[in-house]
Amino acid sequence: MPQIGWFEILIIVVVAILVIGPKDFPKVLNKVGSWIGSTKRYFSDIQNKMTKLEEDVVDDPEDKYSKKNNERVENNND
Repeated sequence: MPQIGWFEILIIVVVAILVIGPKDFPKVLNKVGSWIGSTKRYFSDIQNKMTKLEEDVVDDPEDKYSKKNNERVENNND
């Protein structure tokens, strides 16, 4: 995958300022930032839901039953 260095970013910013204009450039940056933020939140939400789903899935019902019994025994011993 190609990497973008500081010099390439500087060239992109200069070209963007020339094309968009210095007056509207901060507005465009704000809008792009909000898009990136909402995209990150969206994927983070999906990742959290998948993690929760994986935790809720139990492969062996007997394992689940034995874990609950172990918790009850430990709670009764306290």
